[in-house]
Amino acid sequence: MSDSHNRADFVRFSLEQGVLRFGSFKVKSGRISPYFFNAGLFNTGRTVGRLAQFYAQALVDSGLEFDMLFGPAYKGIPLSTATAVALAGHPGLHGRDVPFAFNRKEAKDHGEGGTLVGAPLQGRVVIIDDVITAGTSVRESVEIIRQAGAEPAAVLIALDRMERAGADDALSSHSAVQEVASRYGMPVISIASLDDIMGLLRNDADLAGHRDAVTAYRARYGVFHPSSPSGTEC
Repeated sequence: MSDSHNRADFVRFSLEQGVLRFGSFKVKSGRISPYFFNAGLFNTGRTVGRLAQFYAQALVDSGLEFDMLFGPAYKGIPLSTATAVALAGHPGLHGRDVPFAFNRKEAKDHGEGGTLVGAPLQGRVVIIDDVITAGTSVRESVEIIRQAGAEPAAVLIALDRMERAGADDALSSHSAVQEVASRYGMPVISIASLDDIMGLLRNDADLAGHRDAVTAYRARYGVFHPSSPSGTEC
């Protein structure tokens, strides 16, 4: 599957599952967005399995060298687990079995103890999450990985909203994704981005009614950077 097909297919799949919706939505930043993406609505075995295949394909397409996956609690736990399963069956990895780990929010004081579960953190670690908003989850993950003596190699997310951070009267020149890439010196790989959503709106007559609203929102809040499966680097 080509990079562009993987991205376009993911946007269509998200729309079909009600994960991507168009309308008027108040988002976490307080903005009224003409579209909404909620990866938590991938909530069945089949849809999470398909989502994991998209994550695996985006990671393979990126050409990134990596040794294991890390899923930050809580959303990253099922995402890293399912993606590791998908990678195990991916023909591009030729039977390679990729380890994964995740953290607990609270330290366990019995049994093996600690906050980490899964394979030992080592080598080049890919952090898997759904989206990047404030970057808090990434910062905590980077600290955990570095404390273990491993190297944060990339962040892999479902959707890059390509949206400037900050209040309306003090908008950043960069998106949250760009800031993470710059701060930690590693790529952010996304299955799809706002570019791909715009492509869907351009090519689907049934959705054409939402095109102007999304275009206007992007003109106000968007950043324009090359969107590619190899990630966003600043």
